[in-house]
Amino acid sequence: MKFYDREQELSELKKLLGQSKNRACMAVLTGRRRVGKTSLSLEFIKDRKHLYFFVAKKSEPLLCEEYLREIKRLFSEVPIIGDIRYFKDIFQLLLEISKKESFTVIIDEFQEFFNINPSVYSEIQKLWDLNKGKCRLNVITIGSVYSLMYKIFQNSKEPLFNRADRILMIKPFSVRTMTQILHDYKVKDLKTLFDYYLFTGGSPKYIDLLVENGAFSFDAIVNFIVNSNSPFIHEGKNLLIEEFGKEYGTYFSILELISIGKTGRSEIESILESNVGGYLDRLEKDYAIIAKYKPVNAKPNSRSQKYRIIDNFLNFWFRFIYRHRSAVETGNFDYIKESIKRDYSTYSGKVLEQFYCDLFAETNQYNRIGAYWEKSNLNEIDLVAINDMKKEIVVAEVKMNKKNLDLGALKQKSKRLIAGFPKYQIKSLILSLDDAKDYIKL
Repeated sequence: MKFYDREQELSELKKLLGQSKNRACMAVLTGRRRVGKTSLSLEFIKDRKHLYFFVAKKSEPLLCEEYLREIKRLFSEVPIIGDIRYFKDIFQLLLEISKKESFTVIIDEFQEFFNINPSVYSEIQKLWDLNKGKCRLNVITIGSVYSLMYKIFQNSKEPLFNRADRILMIKPFSVRTMTQILHDYKVKDLKTLFDYYLFTGGSPKYIDLLVENGAFSFDAIVNFIVNSNSPFIHEGKNLLIEEFGKEYGTYFSILELISIGKTGRSEIESILESNVGGYLDRLEKDYAIIAKYKPVNAKPNSRSQKYRIIDNFLNFWFRFIYRHRSAVETGNFDYIKESIKRDYSTYSGKVLEQFYCDLFAETNQYNRIGAYWEKSNLNEIDLVAINDMKKEIVVAEVKMNKKNLDLGALKQKSKRLIAGFPKYQIKSLILSLDDAKDYIKL
């Protein structure tokens, strides 16, 4: 699959590259695995002088030996004497070379130095502070363990705090980009687009796997994802085990419950019979895996709140793969497929609500988008989009099948919400999947 999107990120990197002609600059690319951070950096740097260092799980001397080979390959004259066994000396060498000519170095899986030699970060800080004004080095660091990358660059107690010129959070592809990709593969079916959104969450790697294997129908997608040789079966665990460490069992239990609709803290605690406030807080703030949301008109101190898994793939994985891990262990993948097909109509209905939230967000017409509910989950409304400047509100009920939608019932249960916006123009909509074509250029 060719390279798509990322115009804004490429623009930011290009600005830093220009600044690095006068002084050293540093950019940070973070975001979960498979989201295309490395591809973005390599796309940006193609046809430009650069070094690419991957921080593998091996000793510092072996890494330095590898990096030194790359440096000698790129530069004819390297001012060194003897062996280099520490990364601080590699970094010092890069700074020295950049005093004579400008170039870029990409350091991938930068958080791995925590396991190899944590003092690397303070050593880089010292060298950076002493030399950046007289060097022309453009540094791009990449990291997939969000919690560690946040700690390295955004924790005020860490040595590299405030050293990065840009911190770019790389997100999955938007609906608009997924539409473009499918168009390039001659697929203009709205249902396929939605299924890609539901199963992949917009992850470039997952989309690439599906399109390159010709998986465009619902059955083809499910058959590719759920089989003994599928790269998706253990993907959730592979993505998160390093983030959570020894406590992954508790985190996984919480995420499984959220994926099946237990979205309130009290619901989760009653099932697990333990206090999960700290875990939920870390899942939201340290790991950026879940999001807390409130009724769209709620006051900041409102305690009426729910949680959702941000990434659609992870939500799917916990709902259908992790939840049926016994079937995975016994190789009963047909059981998992049947579960997906049985529960698809209910599960897809909830995903469609977020699909429309994303579509409305992509229009850039609203400053507040979310759901609405009253005490005890009464009068739930799937989508509320508000433009406070123009004093406009869209109130929408969302269902896969339009036959299940009732405009009169929507207007009735939105009365209390609307009463709080007396001077606003109200637009009530009933939206099925078919209506999404009005918001997407298929």
